[in-house]
Amino acid sequence: MQFTVPTDHPCLPGHFPGDPLVPGVVILDRVVEAAAMRSASGTAAIGWEWPQVKFLQPLRPGQVARVVLQERAGAGWRFEVWRDESLLARGELRAVVP
Repeated sequence: MQFTVPTDHPCLPGHFPGDPLVPGVVILDRVVEAAAMRSASGTAAIGWEWPQVKFLQPLRPGQVARVVLQERAGAGWRFEVWRDESLLARGELRAVVP
C-alpha cells in the first residue's frame, strides 16, 4: 500500500517547525490500515500490539512511502515501510481481537 502525508496534515505544525517530519504514529497508522485491508479473518480488531518497531530514517511530508506486509500464521504481521530504496521503519504488529 502506498501513501503520502500531505504538507498540510494537522500533525505537522509542531513536528518540527521549519523542518517538518512525519510523526511515527502517523506512519504506524498507515501500517494498521494496510493490515486491516489484508486481514483474512474478517474479525474487527479492538486494538493493536506492537511487539517490535524500529524507525530507521525520517519521512518528510509529500514523500511517497509504501507499506510491505508479511502475514505470520496466527502471529500477525511483519512490516516494512519504504521510500524509494530506503527502509524507513520495520517491526511487528498483532491485532487484539475480542
